[in-house]
Amino acid sequence: MTSETARPVATRTRTGPGLVLLAVAALLAVRVVSPAVGTAGLPDVLQDFLTLAISVVVESLPFVVLGIVLSIIVEVWVPHGVLERILPTRPFPRRAVISLIGMLFPVCECGNVPLARGLMLRGFTPAEAVTFLVAAPILNPLVIISTAQAFGWSGWILPVRILGGFVVANLVGWIVSAHRRPADLLLPAFEARCRAAIGAPPSRNRWRESAAHFGGETATMMPALFVGAGLAAAIQVAVPRSTLVAVGSNPVLSVLAMMLLAMTVSLCSNVDAFFALSFASTFLPGSITAFLIIGPIIDVKMIALLRTTFRARFLVLLAVVCVLFAATVGLVMNVVV
Repeated sequence: MTSETARPVATRTRTGPGLVLLAVAALLAVRVVSPAVGTAGLPDVLQDFLTLAISVVVESLPFVVLGIVLSIIVEVWVPHGVLERILPTRPFPRRAVISLIGMLFPVCECGNVPLARGLMLRGFTPAEAVTFLVAAPILNPLVIISTAQAFGWSGWILPVRILGGFVVANLVGWIVSAHRRPADLLLPAFEARCRAAIGAPPSRNRWRESAAHFGGETATMMPALFVGAGLAAAIQVAVPRSTLVAVGSNPVLSVLAMMLLAMTVSLCSNVDAFFALSFASTFLPGSITAFLIIGPIIDVKMIALLRTTFRARFLVLLAVVCVLFAATVGLVMNVVV
């Protein structure tokens, strides 16, 4: 009975990404084969939308694939008990250590979603996976290096970003752990998949299981990535950036404007520091820091990816906590620095 009910779900899962991949391939073909299509009749707004959407997909796709590969390694190839033995047993220190694991993976926020899914399929709690998910895109080595290159080690932006990422990740993890039923924050289909995976005997053919896992995660992640990229491009086309720059010198409005910008442009956290550097002459340090904290956690592309795993109530909780935290950090910096 279980196999009969699972079959139509798998069919829908494979059909969706196939259509999306076909649409994106068509857009890429138009851009490559006919570079002058913008001058041949496409409105400037539509041309900008296509350029922005495709750029977000091209920038994010390698990290999503890398995240899927890492999740396969964690779930299929790392023997059960290895990770669990090196982590503390008490919840708070355990989540604190998990939040630092991101320093071992040069993966941005896009790739960390499938990696967090792999941790939960392995038996990690939602609170532990969320702690990793929030911390990793800020604490990974490429992000730290790029932020240091952009702003240097002498200012407050880099250390506050690192410390802020660690604190907000553990704050969100603690809130999720306090939920009466954290599993209720997951989508029913994924929660059922986690229950089935925990305690299941290891596969006799790891290569076949890896291929099946890669196909399933790709079918889940890719449509969300394309939808998120389209939403990010549409918002950027609709909202003039000059409107945000006009409020850059206000201690309060500058923080809100840069956070709004971070949530709409959907940049990869590995390169967002160089983008933020272009606003350093017009925006206050607190607003730049708020941009660098909130962007890797909450943007329209990330929300679309998170929606493959979590219920809407969790996304609201995550957004409220992280926005309030980043805004507080930015406002304090604008007053103190």
